Amino acid sequence: MADSQNPYSYLREDDPDSAPGDSGDADEPEPPATDLAFDDEGVGEELRHVDEDELNAAPFGIIQIDDAGVVQFYNRYESNLSGIDPADAVGANFFTELAPCSNNPLFFGRFKDGVREGGLDEYFTYTFTYQMRPTLVDVRLYRDEAENNWILIQKR
Repeated sequence: MADSQNPYSYLREDDPDSAPGDSGDADEPEPPATDLAFDDEGVGEELRHVDEDELNAAPFGIIQIDDAGVVQFYNRYESNLSGIDPADAVGANFFTELAPCSNNPLFFGRFKDGVREGGLDEYFTYTFTYQMRPTLVDVRLYRDEAENNWILIQKR
C-alpha cells in the first residue's frame, strides 16, 4: 500500500535489494526534474522534444511504439508498474506480447484507427489484467507531428 509521503511507493524499486530511503551511491546524480504532466493538453507533442532521462523521470508510464505496435521506448515508471524491464519491452509488440489484454477494439482498435487516419489523440479509462492483478488506469494514445506513436498510462 502506498504511504502518505510517496504515492508511488507501491512501485518496485529499480534495485529491489536497496533499503527504503537508500539512495545508493552518494555520487550518483539526481534524476532530472520533469515538467511532463499526464493531463497537460500539449504533453503528446512535448514527448518528442525531451531526452530519455526526462521521459524516465515522468510520474506516469510512457511507451513509444511504431505503427505496428512494436515498442521503441518503455520508461521506468511503466516498467515498475508492469514488472517488465525496459530492455525486454523494446522490440516486443505491445498489443500481442506485453499487454495482450489490450488487443481489443477498445484499445488496439483505437490505435489502428488513429494510425490509419494519420492522427491519434484518445483519452480513456482501462483495466489491465495480463500477468498482474486488475489495474485501473487512465490511458492516452497520441500520434505527434513527427508521426511518433505514444501510449501514456497513469494508475488511478
